[in-house]
Parts: sequence; structure tokens; C-alpha cells
Amino acid sequence: MAAVLCLVLLALALLASVMFGSKPTSLGDVLRVITGDGDSYTRTVVESRYPRTALGVLAGLCLGVAGTLMQGITRNPLAEPGLLGINAGASASIVAATAFLGASGQQQTIWWALVGALATGVVVHVVGTAGGGGGPVRLVLAGAVLSAVLAAFIQAVALSDPRVFDTYRYWVVGALGGRGFDAFWAVAPFAAAGLLLALLLAPGLNAMAMGDDKAASLGISPARVKGAGLLAATLLAAAATAAVGPIAFVGLAVPHVVRALVGADFRAQILFTALAGPALLLFADVIGRVLLRPQELMVGVVTAFVGAPALLFAVRRMRGAA
Repeated sequence: MAAVLCLVLLALALLASVMFGSKPTSLGDVLRVITGDGDSYTRTVVESRYPRTALGVLAGLCLGVAGTLMQGITRNPLAEPGLLGINAGASASIVAATAFLGASGQQQTIWWALVGALATGVVVHVVGTAGGGGGPVRLVLAGAVLSAVLAAFIQAVALSDPRVFDTYRYWVVGALGGRGFDAFWAVAPFAAAGLLLALLLAPGLNAMAMGDDKAASLGISPARVKGAGLLAATLLAAAATAAVGPIAFVGLAVPHVVRALVGADFRAQILFTALAGPALLLFADVIGRVLLRPQELMVGVVTAFVGAPALLFAVRRMRGAA
């Protein structure tokens, strides 16, 4: 039942994403374009929505699965990809490349964001697990400290150079529009590698849910599972952030919804968040396009409004279980 629900929601989200925009198109128009008919103008309008739809699927999948991994590794129901400092690392990399290396254009921005996000994830992992000690709390603290340092750097550089600020301001909100398939293909290999690694780690995460000692007695190395899980989460979050900018709350809200539907099995959680994440992000993007038509509200703003109630709900559930 949960599988049917997620598949139906994703199908509806995909259809809505190519139907709605600054110019509304009917279902019949969309179906005629898909089947190769329709006038040239309608075809141009509908086909122009394909890249943002593909990016919505990729980013939603990446953020949802990364959030599931983070919550499983840290055993913190409020964990999400931002804990690794991914957003701050990508932002700092873009600001530094624009200010000191003269980087410009969407393609260069994507690659610099990807490099910064991956580098930050690695640094947080190394610092959070240095000396073989440290648990989830140490990892979260490492991410928080590095994010704070990078945020100070971003503000200092961006506010002193209008050109850098304009580039940073456009990217930091998080949006699916204004990007082509080149952005999708640039990060798709990293997303695929992260998703494959996440699926391979699901049995280990199930064992770790019973405790590190129990997992070790079953032949699972908790340290290896945590390290590989952080690598997978970093790859996924970095790919999403580099492609569409930092988008909040998807990695937090989607795992909670999926867990309520399918239970604690990480194999099911990862598969279902890979369906529910894109559906949520695409619906949020459609809402942003329709609310202020013909203007557009960026999807990062919409997910913040949608995700805030999800965060409050999660906190209330935690308080009730305490």
C-alpha cells in the first residue's frame, strides 16, 4: 500500500511539474506534446519544464536518502544533511571561487559547489571521528563549528564585493528553475554512487539500530558502516546542493513520513524516501510557481514553510516519547 501511495504521488508530482508554470497548460496539451503532437509554442513551453523536473527528482531523492542515512547513523530523529556542513561548504566554495578565481556561469558554479560540499563533508568526518573516538554528538558539533566558521567567511567576502554577493544571493536560496540538463548530468554520477552505497549499507544500518555491540556480534563493523554512511550522505547532499542550491527540511521531513509508513527497516526506508523525496520537492516547486504567477517563489522558500511544521511535529513526538 505504501509503495502504491508513493508511486502515485510521484507520478502526480511529475505531471504537475510539466503542467504548471507562468503559462498554465492543460493535461491534454501535455499529453499531446508527450506523444509528439501539439503546436510548436506549447511544445516549447512544456519541454522547457523538463530540466527542472529532472533536477527536482534528483535533488529530492538525494536529500531524502541523505536525511535517512544521517538519522540512522547519528540516531537523532532531527538529523539532516546540513549537519555535515554541506550547505556551508558549497556556499563558501562558490564565494571563494567567484571572489578570488573569477569563476562565473552556472557550470563553474556547480563544480565549485560540488568540490566545496565534498571537502567539507570529509573534514567534518575526519574531525568528528579523530582518534577513533567520538560519537554522533561529536560529529554534530564538528559540523556546527565548521558551518559557523564558513558562514563568517561567506559574510565577510560576500558583503565586501557586490559581484560576489549577486552570485551568492542567486544561488543560496535554492531553486530548480534557470538550470538545464547540464546541471543534472554534472552531478548524476555522484548521486548514483551515493544511492548505490546507501542501498548496500541498509543491512548494516538495521543491525546498528539494535546497538553497536549487537551489530558487532553479528559481524558488522559499526565504524565502517558509519564511515561509509557518512560518505554516501555526503555524496548525495553534495550532488543536490551543487545542482539546485541549499534546500532545507526535505532531508528532515521525508524520512519521518516514510518511517511512519514502512517502519524501521532501512532497506524500505531508503527505497521509499527515493520516491517520496522527489514528490515533496516537485509539489513544493509547483506551489512556488502557482502562488505568485506570473512571478515565481523559489522552492527553497516553499520547503522552509512546509518543513517548519514538520520540525515542530517531530519535536513534539520526541517530547511525547521521552
